[in-house]
Amino acid sequence: MANQSVVIKSNKHGLIVVLDEKTEWEILKKDVAEKFKSSAKFFGDAQMALCFQGRKLSFDEELELSDTISSNCQIRVVCIVDENEATEQIMKQAVERQQGGDGDLMNLQDGRFYKGTLRSGQVLESETSIIILGDVNPGARVISKGNVIVLGTLKGNVYVGASGNESAFVAALSMDPMQIRIGDVIARSSDSRPVRSARKKKADETPKIAFVEEGNIYIEPITKEVLNEINL
Repeated sequence: MANQSVVIKSNKHGLIVVLDEKTEWEILKKDVAEKFKSSAKFFGDAQMALCFQGRKLSFDEELELSDTISSNCQIRVVCIVDENEATEQIMKQAVERQQGGDGDLMNLQDGRFYKGTLRSGQVLESETSIIILGDVNPGARVISKGNVIVLGTLKGNVYVGASGNESAFVAALSMDPMQIRIGDVIARSSDSRPVRSARKKKADETPKIAFVEEGNIYIEPITKEVLNEINL
């Protein structure tokens, strides 16, 4: 039953979602959807931090559950907090950063700007393309249905084309991500990434762009030729 497999504990700034360890994944997702749908009126459209407990989840599984929650109620998930950091104070700080305490999110007609550094445990989600004026630290996550441009150092996880768009791209002044996902294509820091260009001049100091071509994610220095080739 959903009541047994999913338990929601709330505080002023976030929700702790306790998940049964043994329930099959597809059943668990349905139980989460049912639980949050039935509680939608109670939670309203508040901005909240999330913490998952009781079951070890992968990055993709956390994204799936976050999407499931957002699809079944009006809660705006501002970040996912690690279980060992799941305190009301950490959640309070995360929500305040999203609202402007440590970062400033500005809406534009066709995209968004976020000013500030994303730290470990923070999740920034956008329905449109987003430009981040700052760094994305290891453990931080950026999820966008459009493109992501980081005017700083990218060392966290980035998921672009979240609606399945493999023509989306990621660009950064300094590119060293833990994981990049474009549509359904994934590249991790441990993967040997395809490189078309033989030139490696100061590669680590060069702004780079990540894009999908023939089912692979390529990461290359940003040049006029590359931009023309991938038809941005």
